[in-house]
Amino acid sequence: MDRVRETGPPSTASAQAARELQIGVGVAPEAFRARETYAALDLGTNNCRLLIARPERRPRRRGNDCLRIIDAFSRIVRLGEGLGKAGRISEAAIERTIAALDICREKMEARGVTRSRLVATQACRSAANGDEFIERVRERTGLRLDIIDRETEARFAARGCGALADPAAESVLLFDIGGGSTELVWLARERRNDNGAYAFRAWTSLELGVVTLAEHFGGRSVSTEIFAAMAQQARESLTPFAQRMANERRCPRFHLLGTSGTVTTLAGVHLGLERYNRWRVDGLWMSDDDASRAIMRLRAMNFEERVANGCIGPQRADLVLAGCAIFEAIRGLFPAPRTRIADRGLREGMLLELMEADGALTRGA
Repeated sequence: MDRVRETGPPSTASAQAARELQIGVGVAPEAFRARETYAALDLGTNNCRLLIARPERRPRRRGNDCLRIIDAFSRIVRLGEGLGKAGRISEAAIERTIAALDICREKMEARGVTRSRLVATQACRSAANGDEFIERVRERTGLRLDIIDRETEARFAARGCGALADPAAESVLLFDIGGGSTELVWLARERRNDNGAYAFRAWTSLELGVVTLAEHFGGRSVSTEIFAAMAQQARESLTPFAQRMANERRCPRFHLLGTSGTVTTLAGVHLGLERYNRWRVDGLWMSDDDASRAIMRLRAMNFEERVANGCIGPQRADLVLAGCAIFEAIRGLFPAPRTRIADRGLREGMLLELMEADGALTRGA
């Protein structure tokens, strides 16, 4: 397989990616006045994330409608903390999460949200008291969360960041390393069409994430042996899907497309950022060697150094190496010369589907 490196500096690629989503830029054209304000909330095992947006239509450029982000919120709540051993969401995790959801509700009210999709994923899927927690959220905040299945989660992630896939590639492996699960989606171009979209060919979802792996092996002090054991467990979990995909066509431009805190953190470390900068990370191409060096740099840090790093911080310091181990397993089973980094995914996918259902955006945005 030929090695394909990014053309142009990382900042150029990232700026282009930001323009594709039009985050916080410009005013909707006079030709299209959105009557709806949309919100998407993703409550995962580790994070609570909210995105509020309006559609922005570009009537002269077919298939290039986009989101105009007007507000966002993200907080690490660790909803799944201790879930692997107890089988239940703890009271402390419930209170932390409800506090974050209250902020989300206030933001949605302040922005006049008229259409929303609010979802919960792996922690609520697997917890014995998942439904009970959802009801408590409704009673305390008025928010109605839907627990979505794994296929829906994978589909939303693919919809949200698929625009970043190389349009010249015949196939792409999308992966989303979450707190309690990891989704992989094989995207394939079956035929060229007007908007260059990929087909959702195959997918898998594993009950393996940064929280579950770190709680099992420990995340503060990670020796070479512990890291290897984490990567091996991830590899064993991923192998059946890799075998399924072994005969899928891979052209020289085949690449990985990653969306998660793991890969965005790695990108920030690779760029040497003092503080995380979404504009430089979203859309960044990292070569296989770049990824290896960033992982080695992270593994060389002790816990205190990871806490002090502006792209990691105290809330991710004990989780990031577990994510790196999963990423290593993915790279080993699906070798590719480069990975594109997406600081977008599930929420953007939900927003796009909501807007398309209303006819506010054209398919292919």
